[in-house]
Amino acid sequence: MNGITFADPLYLYILAVIPAMVAFYVIKQQKTTASLRMPALQSFTGARITFRHYLRHILFALRIIAFALLIIVLARPQATDKFQNTSTEGIDIVLTLDISGSMLARDFRPDRLEASKNVATEFISGRPYDRIGLVVFSGESFTQCPLTTDHAVLVNLLREIQSGMIEDGTAIGMGLATAVNRIKDSEAKSKVIILLTDGVNNRGEIAPATAAGIAKTYGIRVYTIGVGTQGMAPYPVQTPFGIQYQNMPVEIDEAILQEISQTTGGKYFRATDNDKLVQVYNEIDKLEKSKIDVKQFSRKEEKFLIPALVAFCLLILEVLVRNTLFRNLT
Repeated sequence: MNGITFADPLYLYILAVIPAMVAFYVIKQQKTTASLRMPALQSFTGARITFRHYLRHILFALRIIAFALLIIVLARPQATDKFQNTSTEGIDIVLTLDISGSMLARDFRPDRLEASKNVATEFISGRPYDRIGLVVFSGESFTQCPLTTDHAVLVNLLREIQSGMIEDGTAIGMGLATAVNRIKDSEAKSKVIILLTDGVNNRGEIAPATAAGIAKTYGIRVYTIGVGTQGMAPYPVQTPFGIQYQNMPVEIDEAILQEISQTTGGKYFRATDNDKLVQVYNEIDKLEKSKIDVKQFSRKEEKFLIPALVAFCLLILEVLVRNTLFRNLT
């Protein structure tokens, strides 16, 4: 916190009345005359002025302080950080995630889909100034979240993703085309799609190569990630006894993923375990650093409650003291 500002600073001009109030009080005290005339003062000879006579001015001080605090409350003090222009990283990114049934294979911990979601969440949190969107696909594709800087909403929508939300299959071309459609009209200097899949294109009306050509037309770079161990992996299989896991060959169309990345000026990565997947996202994060000017704004926090409470307490104290300790002097 760098300081206190006021939402309605004009009210502070009322504080200029306080010196006049103090001056009036002093003059009034000097001109105080007796309200009862006596023929002689011998009865009061030797009477001492008690401490209450001097402390009676506390009543006025309490009232003045309370008045000043109430004026400050009207001016609405707010805590805020200084606004400043900073140079930072910022691009538009669409995460395109395969949610087909094979993403439940357990060669990753706890499975490919959950591992991908966890790493993507960390990636999102590390890029606070980027607009990031989310597209999911299996047999077909749809936009889970459009480009946004509200990363809390994005992460919540990412966590809600589950395999089986849409018809099963692997429509890589459709997933890429949907992502391109979401980012093509962006005015950002850098437009990026990160496409993650663990299979071979077997569904959809748009071929992956065609979608890659469209992405290139719009100046969109596509980073492709093939997820899956080398050799065999435990895949979920529906049996009469429920879902069971059986070791099956890992099949990833690396050739088409490499073609997509090469066509668009991106790069292909192969992630064979959780650690490697983290490394892949870290490398993409380093590759995509575009400097932009961002004006940082901080949320203002109202600070009128404390002076309001203090003013209220002072007024209550003034009333209590006036009617108890100084009851006979006022």
